[in-house]
Amino acid sequence: MPRKPALSAEPSERSDLPDPAGTPAPPASHQRRKAERPSELLDAALQLFVEKGFAATKTEDIARLAGVSKGTLYLYYTSKEDLLREVISQRVSTRIAEGMARAAAHQGSATELMRTLLVDWWMQTLESDASGVFKLVVSEVRNFPEIAELWFNEVSQPGSQLIGGMVQRGIDSGEFRQVDVLSVVYSIVMPLVMLCVHRHSLGACECPGMGLDPQTFIRAHIDLVLRGISTHPEP
Repeated sequence: MPRKPALSAEPSERSDLPDPAGTPAPPASHQRRKAERPSELLDAALQLFVEKGFAATKTEDIARLAGVSKGTLYLYYTSKEDLLREVISQRVSTRIAEGMARAAAHQGSATELMRTLLVDWWMQTLESDASGVFKLVVSEVRNFPEIAELWFNEVSQPGSQLIGGMVQRGIDSGEFRQVDVLSVVYSIVMPLVMLCVHRHSLGACECPGMGLDPQTFIRAHIDLVLRGISTHPEP
C-alpha cells in the first residue's frame, strides 16, 4: 500500500502551502500576523520572566499571554531556554552592536562620543522592555549558570569592548588620563545596571521618597566619570 503523507503538527500554521482544493491563499493580514508572532512571543516571555522569574514561568503561560497554543510556541522556539537566549539577543545584544557601529563612525572626540552615545544608549534601554533583562539576569543568574555564560558572551564581553574601546581612544588621544580601562568600564556600567533593576523593583512601587529622574541621573553619572578621567576637566 502507498504510504500516507505525514500530517503537519500545526496545519493552521502552514499557510505557505498551496491548498489542493483550490481555496484562496490566506489574506496578507494573516501573513503579517505570522511574521509578528516570534516578537510577540518574546514580549510575553520577557514580561513573565521579569514578573515571575525564569524558573517559575512555564511555556504554557507564555503561549497564553501571547494568545497562541503551546504547540504554536514550539514552532518558533524549542524551549524556555531558547526564548531566553533570543530575549537577550534581540533586546540587548543588538543594541550593543548598534552602539559599536555608531562608535566606529564617530569622527569627533572620545569625550563627545561617550557623553552622547552612553546617555542615548542607556536612556533608550531604560525606557524599553530591555531594562527588564538586567533585572532578570541579576535575580536569576546564581541558580542558572548557563544564563551567566550566555550573558557574558552576548552582553558583558561585547559591552565592555565597546565602552573600553571608547576609553582607550580617549587615552590615546590625550583626552583621558592613564587609567585602568576595565575599572572605568565597571564604574560606568554598574550604577546604570542598578538603575534598570531599580525600575523593575522599588521603582515599580509607589514608595514615598523614591522619586528619581533617570535622564538627570544618567547625564550626571556620565559627566562625573568623564570629569574624573579627563586630563583637562571642564569647569
